[in-house]
Amino acid sequence: MVVFARAPVAGRTKTRLIPALGPERAAELYRCFLLDIVDGLRHVPADVIVAAAEQEDAAPLFAALGGADRSVAQLMVQFGSDLGERILNAVRHTLSHGRPAAVVIGTDAPDLPADVIAKALDLLGSHDLVLGPCSDGGYYLIGLRAAMPSLFRGMRWSSDSVLSETVKRAEALGLGVALLEPWDDVDTPDDLRSLRARLTRQVTAGGSIPCRRTWDYLCDLSEDESA
Repeated sequence: MVVFARAPVAGRTKTRLIPALGPERAAELYRCFLLDIVDGLRHVPADVIVAAAEQEDAAPLFAALGGADRSVAQLMVQFGSDLGERILNAVRHTLSHGRPAAVVIGTDAPDLPADVIAKALDLLGSHDLVLGPCSDGGYYLIGLRAAMPSLFRGMRWSSDSVLSETVKRAEALGLGVALLEPWDDVDTPDDLRSLRARLTRQVTAGGSIPCRRTWDYLCDLSEDESA
């Protein structure tokens, strides 16, 4: 289980939220995302590896993880020329340590339930590839039982065809593919408003919040905005 992450550094983290929140608040919100994701993984029966985006992110990222309820099994730095190569190398790294499958997620969906990740691990028992679709045409999760370079090379990353092209390539290879329920990352102010609305509905309905730090911080932001 590999979590791709960045250090929560003001001015370099969640930059598309900076116009709405400012650099310090955007970084603090991302820190909440990161800790909520790692905390949620304590319910998942898998080793957890946190992979820093850059070497310079490593020290502040790992320091931020000191607030997590669960220690991670391993800390590493991503490597590769683009996102696809980074994911591929993370999959290879995971499988090289004798694990039967590898799942890679990001830290931009703090309310993603842990049982969705557990379901991905379960599906990898009978499928070669598991994907978690986003509405923007990408995916929030990818799981593989073997490294498949052709799923990543030459991909137009950040386009609305990433998911469909990945499925097309997998089917051409004869791989068994499973899709999880759709979930969306939080990248823009509109995404943040959607997250706040989802969590508010959960609270109103008496449900539990899967990302308590994020929810508490959003409540603090609301109080500041109304002051």
